[in-house]
Amino acid sequence: MSESVRTTPSPLLTVPGAVPSPEDSPDAGVAWHYGDPLREQRSAERAAAVVDRSNRFVLSVAGAERLSWLHTISSQHVADLPDAASAENLSLDVNGRIEHHFVLTDLDEVTWIDTEAGYGADLLAFLQKMVFWAKAEPKPAPDMAVLSLLGPDVRRPRLLTALGVAELPDVYGAVALPGGGFLRTMPWPGEHAWDLVVPRDRLPHWWQTLTEAGAAPAGTWAFEALRVAALRPRIGLDTDERTIPHEVRWIGGVRDHGAVHLDKGCYRGQETVARVHNLGKPPRHLVLLHLDGSSDTRPVPGDAVTAGGRAVGHLGTVIDHHELGPIALALVKRTVPAETPLVAGNTAAAIDPDSVPSHDEFQPGRAAVDRLRGR
Repeated sequence: MSESVRTTPSPLLTVPGAVPSPEDSPDAGVAWHYGDPLREQRSAERAAAVVDRSNRFVLSVAGAERLSWLHTISSQHVADLPDAASAENLSLDVNGRIEHHFVLTDLDEVTWIDTEAGYGADLLAFLQKMVFWAKAEPKPAPDMAVLSLLGPDVRRPRLLTALGVAELPDVYGAVALPGGGFLRTMPWPGEHAWDLVVPRDRLPHWWQTLTEAGAAPAGTWAFEALRVAALRPRIGLDTDERTIPHEVRWIGGVRDHGAVHLDKGCYRGQETVARVHNLGKPPRHLVLLHLDGSSDTRPVPGDAVTAGGRAVGHLGTVIDHHELGPIALALVKRTVPAETPLVAGNTAAAIDPDSVPSHDEFQPGRAAVDRLRGR
């Protein structure tokens, strides 16, 4: 799947100071920053900021069986998803490798799905192909667009009034917005994060309303920096064609802020998920790298990560963070110790030890084998 896609430029690119994302970026068509990306990150962490993410592909699924049908073809437990609730979800291939990651919200008998711009058409085609006789109707929703609100000040009365809501929902909860669309609470990219999925022709209205209420304009650079620091992967950047959910922290139900529910079955790729959970460990894992900021060159996504000249992984998202400096996500072999000196591209790199998963979860299958062997 291509990581970049040509999209219609957002009308918000006319906002004073907006600098477009690079054309070869997966965020082409929306603002990269507004002149001071590090200040924008601080606003998103400590105050309030609004980010144009209207390049995301949005689709809708209507029909009485939409949730039970979606439950059977994806990794998350959504058959009993209540109204005004959201979840993250995956579509896997037969070998359990990740094909699609998407966020869904069910509201007023319609399930809204948004995903990466470069993956949306393929996801829609897959869903339409899998309908068969189910009462479900997936179709594109190009008239809807995504904005993100970040920061603790979003909870202040002035911004709540601007949003037209009495209170903000719990994580993965959603509430309808005046004029159409909805707001949902997300567990990332930071501690305080919300998405607005609103009519595209109302983007300028919402941008003006939110910025006048105190939200600072912020570009995708700020959003990505917080996402990387939070160890949240992005499909196509931090995954490859071999990635399984265990490698990139997407295991877990809605309450665990994951995208793969371990207590459901009957979906493509389930066997791999169950085998790794019960008996094995993932061959690689997602870690945070600190990059040498004094280097004359900056590595790029896809560059090899090496240890002693031997390839041990590859880079995902590379970004400058306002506190951590140059950082990146990387998929590296699970057996690489955290203290190992690494090179990312041509730049010295070090694994953040706090980002290394323990992989010591209880494994029912392994415990049963050990009991049989008398251990």
